[in-house]
Amino acid sequence: MKIHAFKIYTFLLFAFSITSFAQNVKLININELNQRIKNGKDSTYVVNFWATWCAPCIKELPHFEKLKADFKNEKVAVLLVSVDFKSKLNSAVIPFVKRKNIKSEVFLLNESSPQEYIDRIDPSWSGSIPATLFIKDDKRKFVESEFTYQELLTEYKKL
Repeated sequence: MKIHAFKIYTFLLFAFSITSFAQNVKLININELNQRIKNGKDSTYVVNFWATWCAPCIKELPHFEKLKADFKNEKVAVLLVSVDFKSKLNSAVIPFVKRKNIKSEVFLLNESSPQEYIDRIDPSWSGSIPATLFIKDDKRKFVESEFTYQELLTEYKKL
């Protein structure tokens, strides 16, 4: 009986750990993203648009994690917004986030028209990734390029 209870306990622990992790990647549309920023308690937002298939994006993701860790005592939120297809949430995005042990908030953009959401994020955005939006109070700066850590730090400190 004890072995059977142990098996059930182990299974439930495993199932809940997967479920709780899966909740770390949420579907979000542009309106919800804007609300998250507007209603958030952080004073600075660094919103990176990336994808699991984008080599420059993958290369720079650790820089965003480092920025979050280095400024953990400041009111900064690093939001990583994947532009992978919605159908890739469980097969690509969640496993990628888990494998890379990403601690920042991760979202999968749930929009059907890329040109519409691109224009709403920043009219100057050509649509290429990686791309990052910096927001502090009423200031917004959009950068459409890959960052080294030093470049990311410089842009962050300019706000």
